[in-house]
Amino acid sequence: MATIRSAENVKEEQISEDSLFGGDLKCFQATKGYRFSVDSVLVSHFVSVRENTRILDLGSGCGIILLILLYRWGKKISEIVGVEFQHNLASLAKKNLQANGFQTTGKIVEGDIRKLSSLVAPESFDSIVCNPPFFGHGSGRQSSSEEARLARHQILANLDDFFAASALAVKNKGTVYFIYPAGQIGTFITLLGKHRLQVKKLQFVYSYPQMKNNARLVLIECSKNGGGGANILAPLYIYSEKNGAFTEEMQDFYKKNICLQC
Repeated sequence: MATIRSAENVKEEQISEDSLFGGDLKCFQATKGYRFSVDSVLVSHFVSVRENTRILDLGSGCGIILLILLYRWGKKISEIVGVEFQHNLASLAKKNLQANGFQTTGKIVEGDIRKLSSLVAPESFDSIVCNPPFFGHGSGRQSSSEEARLARHQILANLDDFFAASALAVKNKGTVYFIYPAGQIGTFITLLGKHRLQVKKLQFVYSYPQMKNNARLVLIECSKNGGGGANILAPLYIYSEKNGAFTEEMQDFYKKNICLQC
C-alpha cells in the first residue's frame, strides 16, 4: 500500500496498486475514494482508433480510460489528453501514466471542463471519450467519500456541460463516445442534439442473457454534425448467468496482449 499527498490538503490517502491484462497494466487508485468500475472498461473497448488519432478524455478520474486505450492502441494514438478537476485524481492519473511508461503520449490537464476552451484548442481532437457522472445532484446513493461523490454525481458539471465540452473540442465530423444508464437514453439523446452531436451507434449492456429486466447501460457513439442514420449493435452481456463468470466477450476485454495496435 502506498500514499499520495495533495498539495492542497496535508491529509494522506491510502492507495492500492491494482492491475489489468495479466499484470501488464498498473493502476493506482484510492482505497476509499473514487475507484474505476466496469463502465470504464466497457467504454474503452467501444472506442475505435484510427492511425494518428488524437483523443480527449473528459473527467479522467485516475486515468483508467487513457491507460486502457494506450495499452491496446498505443501505436495508433498520436496523443491522448485527460481533463480532471479533482487534484488528487489528476495526480493519480499522472502517476499511472508514468508507472506504465505512457507519459510521452498521454497527458493530464487539471481543470474544469466547463472552461475547456482555456485548457485545449477548439476542434483539435479526432475523438472524445467520456464516462460522465451518472447521477444528478442529490440523487442516487451518496458515498461517504467526497472524491467518489464528486466523480459519480453531477455536482461539478452536468450532462449539458459534458456535451458542450465535447462539441467544443472535437473536430467537425469527429467522433464522441459515452456510456450512460440505459433508462435515461431519451433525455441523453435530446440533449446531444442541442450540441450538434448525432447518434451513430448504440449498444445496450445487460447483466446476463437470462435477465428479464431492462438494459443497465448503453454505449453511445456520436458524430459532430454527422447527419441521420444510426446502427443498433447486438446486446452486450457482462456475465454468462446470474452470479456467473464473465461472458467470453467480457473476458476478451481483459485479455493480455490483444494485438489491436499492430
